[in-house]
Amino acid sequence: MRWRRGSTNLRVMKVLLRRLAFVIGAVAAIGGLAAAVLSGTAQRDGPGPRVDALFASWTGPRTPGCAVSVMRGGELVFARGYGAANLEYDVPITPSTVFHVASVSKQFTALAVALLVADGEVSWDDDVRRHVPELPDFGTPITLRHLAHHTSGVRDQWAMLQLAGWRWGGDVIRQSDVLDLLSRQTALNFAPGSDYLYSNSGYTLLAVVVERVSGQTLRAFTSARLFGPLGMTRTVFRDDHTMLVRDRAYAYTRDGFGRYRLSIPDFAIVGASSLFTTVEDLARWNGNFNSGEIGGADVLRQLQTRGALDDGARLSYAFGLVHGTHRGRPTIGHGGTDAGYRSEFLRFPDEDLAIAVLCNTDRAAPGRLARDVADVFLPPPSPGVTAPVREAQRSAPRRPPAPAAERGETGGPPADPVSLAGYYLRPGNDVPLRVIARGDDLVLVGAGPEQSLRPAGGGRFLLGGTTEVTFAPGDGERPTTMRVGDPPRPVYRRAVPVSPSAEALAVYAGSYYSDDLAVGYTFRVEDGRLVLWNRKLGRIPLAPTFADGFYARGWYFTFRRDDAGAVSGFTVSTSRAWNIPFRSIR
Repeated sequence: MRWRRGSTNLRVMKVLLRRLAFVIGAVAAIGGLAAAVLSGTAQRDGPGPRVDALFASWTGPRTPGCAVSVMRGGELVFARGYGAANLEYDVPITPSTVFHVASVSKQFTALAVALLVADGEVSWDDDVRRHVPELPDFGTPITLRHLAHHTSGVRDQWAMLQLAGWRWGGDVIRQSDVLDLLSRQTALNFAPGSDYLYSNSGYTLLAVVVERVSGQTLRAFTSARLFGPLGMTRTVFRDDHTMLVRDRAYAYTRDGFGRYRLSIPDFAIVGASSLFTTVEDLARWNGNFNSGEIGGADVLRQLQTRGALDDGARLSYAFGLVHGTHRGRPTIGHGGTDAGYRSEFLRFPDEDLAIAVLCNTDRAAPGRLARDVADVFLPPPSPGVTAPVREAQRSAPRRPPAPAAERGETGGPPADPVSLAGYYLRPGNDVPLRVIARGDDLVLVGAGPEQSLRPAGGGRFLLGGTTEVTFAPGDGERPTTMRVGDPPRPVYRRAVPVSPSAEALAVYAGSYYSDDLAVGYTFRVEDGRLVLWNRKLGRIPLAPTFADGFYARGWYFTFRRDDAGAVSGFTVSTSRAWNIPFRSIR
């Protein structure tokens, strides 16, 4: 047969050759690693088949997947790749594949600052405005420690950029863009040190501090002081979105028809994110927690020390690391999510075991996979420990329950779940907590993912296994109230639900502008609904929540009225950016 350019047979042959190359590459990677870290017998009889089963959904050349490594005693004991790093060229994922690891980056930024602290160049208690004077003066110092522990009150950059109309996958966001946005802010989420709320802005500011104090970019500083000495030759902070990264895994998401699409971050911001690394290099990083080669034992101990609020409440968050438990065992780690990338780096300090799982699809769950892999390598949990234990981000010191009268409890059994459902507001804050009834269960939606409320009797529920949530049903004149935690934690009051007519909605129509976001919104009434219009955000229908309140896309809108009762503006809030003001420009 004669082969012709573009013939069906030639195309088939090319596909077969790519498939063969994928298989050869995957086998070579696994075989080479096996010779390095595991004997042939261990591969057949050891943990390999059990780990393979965990990643069975992410194998083959037509699906993205994950790389995994297991470290014990500072040494790499297991590493494999599953799925494809590039679906267009059938490139297999191997332990040497480079991934964008999103928020796993934060612990590296924290160590970079810690090295400058050890050098005497900065202090964790420095006011950030000493190094970044363009940040507004909010009347109370924001320290580098506040930024590292997410207790600064600075609004989250990603939430604000989205509200301002920046498009993921369409606009290149640079460090200077975030600094410009932060310089416009007229308020914080809360007073520094008074509360905890995860904010990526803090670690972007820490990266700026490193750059201005050291005179080097974060990429250059960390390459010279961290990655080079540790032999992490495949690890770099990518501060240029056009920068070439050899052996990089491209990331993917599925569209509404089940087809894979590219989903790659296009920003050039470092500190909170943008570290590129491999599961093999993370083994070298893990080894440093044992050796203290970079930083020394005291600095590394400090970086693993949990933060605290001004009232003494301890956090589960340290310096870019989260303390938790898995099946009763202490853990220290961090996960990451950016576009289609998902990552988890998890250490079990008591067992000297660490797991890294890096994936290039938003369908993967590396946090769960890392814990499942750990179960393969850890001995069974102690008797009586049968399920994972989750620790709340803010874990206050153990105290006896407050008296019923202080909790606002009316006594007797609680009302049925449906009677407790609704939106709850606290004075001075436009971010409501929403309670949803699902059968006999209650779910709390607020700053973060949904969390279940477990009944504890007498109108009391447990949130996260440790925090007490108390309801006091209303009596017709007084609204139902909810308190999250013991006094002096604030009391939330349930808002009265509303169903405004088209005529009532017309008072909100018009144009508004936010100096904090440098963006304008227009509201119209269409088909009996209030609709937000913006050139980049498009058309967003809003749902009424309570008087002058609306909801859409995880955003809460609360309209303001002047002394005459006319609508004069509104605030918009997300779970990580609260009470951003807009003024009417009608």
